Amino acid sequence: MPNRTGSYFHLHLVSDATGETLTTVARAATAQYTKMLPVEHAYPLVRTQKQLDRVLAEIEEAPGIVLYTLVEDDLAKRLEDHCRELSVPCLSILGPVLALLQSYLGAETSHRVGAQHTLNAEYFKRIDALNYTMLHDDGQHIEDLEDADVVLVGVSRTSKTPTSIYLANRGVKTGNVPLVPGIPIPPSVEKLARPLVVGLYASPERIVQIRQNRLLGLKAHHDETQYIDRKAVAEEVALSRKLCGKHGWPSIDVTRRSIEETAAAVLSLLVERRRHPVA
Repeated sequence: MPNRTGSYFHLHLVSDATGETLTTVARAATAQYTKMLPVEHAYPLVRTQKQLDRVLAEIEEAPGIVLYTLVEDDLAKRLEDHCRELSVPCLSILGPVLALLQSYLGAETSHRVGAQHTLNAEYFKRIDALNYTMLHDDGQHIEDLEDADVVLVGVSRTSKTPTSIYLANRGVKTGNVPLVPGIPIPPSVEKLARPLVVGLYASPERIVQIRQNRLLGLKAHHDETQYIDRKAVAEEVALSRKLCGKHGWPSIDVTRRSIEETAAAVLSLLVERRRHPVA
């Protein structure tokens, strides 16, 4: 039987590539079970029988759920057979999807390991977007923001940078500009035409909480400054939303959103923008 000691269980993730796809799916699924936490055992780049030997030994030592993405039939079969002998559940994450595609398309798979990581034009587009985004973080090099796909604006601690980086990993060239009390936004930003400009805001309470935690982490000392004063922060948020309203920039409340959810909302706005470009 699987080892489920207390509120924990073992989760073995076996992949012949980086394991990113497998880890993402596994974490999305296990997040639904808040009372049972997975102890992850990750095995990337498993491509030989010898490498699989180590994996099988560890599964036997700590039985639990086994999820895998192995395109080599021999490796996959041996893994499944061994799990069957141990009476532990074993599932191919890509198997059902590949079977569905094969049935619909009437074609065999290429059995290429890590096919999604091919160094093609899309890959280099992401690298280019990431380089652009890092160069245009936190209001840097605003003179060429017109080349961006998306520009995020917002007050401090509204997740502009991590959202920008996430979007860059999706191939979206993203710049971000902070809205600082008492300092007017650069006129060139207000005149942007090509990029989609999106305002990010959060509740004053949430912003104050994040700023206080950041100050504690940095061991900084602020004497009742406006930076963590709720009334002052509320005014910052109000002004940022007024600015977005003035220019017709869409705004996203990030108070209860993860970075991924905020990025998904931005991407949705970008798709809509491209369908109906500004004249």
